[in-house]
Amino acid sequence: MSDHQLRPRAPAPPAPAAGPRAPGPRAAAAFRSAAPALAVYAAVRALGLLVFWVAASAAGKDPLGPLSGRWDSVWYQRIAENGYGYTVTLPNGSVHPDLAFFPLLPALERAVSAVTPLTLGGAGLLVAWTAGLLAAWGIYAVGARLRGRRTGVVLAALWGVYPTAFVQSMAYTETLFTALAAWALYAVLTGRWIVAGGLCVLAGLTRPTAAALIAALVITAAATLVREYREGRASREGRAGPEGGERRPAGPVPRRRARMPAGVALAPLGWLAYVVFVAVREGGPFAYFEVQAQWGNDIDGGVALASFIAGLPWPAALGLCAALGLLGWLVVLCVRQRQPLPVLVYAVAIVVISLIGAGYFGSRPRLMMPAFPLLLPPAAALARLRTTGGTAAVLTVLACASAAYGAWTLLGAGPP
Repeated sequence: MSDHQLRPRAPAPPAPAAGPRAPGPRAAAAFRSAAPALAVYAAVRALGLLVFWVAASAAGKDPLGPLSGRWDSVWYQRIAENGYGYTVTLPNGSVHPDLAFFPLLPALERAVSAVTPLTLGGAGLLVAWTAGLLAAWGIYAVGARLRGRRTGVVLAALWGVYPTAFVQSMAYTETLFTALAAWALYAVLTGRWIVAGGLCVLAGLTRPTAAALIAALVITAAATLVREYREGRASREGRAGPEGGERRPAGPVPRRRARMPAGVALAPLGWLAYVVFVAVREGGPFAYFEVQAQWGNDIDGGVALASFIAGLPWPAALGLCAALGLLGWLVVLCVRQRQPLPVLVYAVAIVVISLIGAGYFGSRPRLMMPAFPLLLPPAAALARLRTTGGTAAVLTVLACASAAYGAWTLLGAGPP
């Protein structure tokens, strides 16, 4: 036997410790993963804009007017330009103050308009369209984590062809809020509680329905603490072993994540800050709720919805009940799919908040649009189709229907 065969091998040098991965490559990889979802979402929204543009041109109307110069868009731009303080008194005597609108979108409109040549209306569209892409990315990220990349792509596409998805092309808050909510939920799913809390702060400055997102974080944290307590108790009993018996091997003792309470504490600060701002400005602790009541947005437990249905002709009432039944079925499917607790709580809370208010009924489908987890069951079903062509065909039909409905609504059917 040769000498080199007898000589012991030198130990291999230790591998260098793995440092934190650079955020640049990681973000680039995440973008490449989401690129198909962003492309499909951009395509269906571009189709909606194209159909509306052609219809508006044929009717001799300005296409940009309904997108950035009607309904709530005007209120946001007025706040961006002059701050709060504008009030409208309707012929029936009801008073509508601009304090019902949350400040983040007007602040972004003012900031973008200040650093670009865009008007406040153009800045609002830029914010909404950019937020739409970020929302589609966040929706894809949640869907891909729960059901795989293909489902994530279909989920983003379905959100883009939602019946009132034309609002995603308007200077409204729906895309901004959905983007913040989707990424906050993704942060919770990946254990980034501080990030989730910070995004929830921004969502609380965007729409009052941030209460649903706050509830999702609080309930998830409470459930996590209860589970960890039970697991820790079981682990301690395992170490002790049965009386007179052998000691069982100790299992891992769950460690309470220190960042979770901080993220939960952060979550409601944005919403609470605006409520306090309105209270101080109006000189009353419940001024914010009084402002919402002046707009008819108080909570009545569904009485207004029931009265609206009762006042419809029976075919319309039957159709609306069928739509509400479909909504309930989607909620049941989400529960049966065992969606993670934060995702499920958020979606159900958005639906409940949208249905128990006394506000204008026509806006309720729009108010439920941020509840994208409701689309996860149909997205998973479409993703399971054997051929990509079948999935594409279904999405194309839905995109065309959504585009036609959006053009019809924007050209005079009424506010979204």
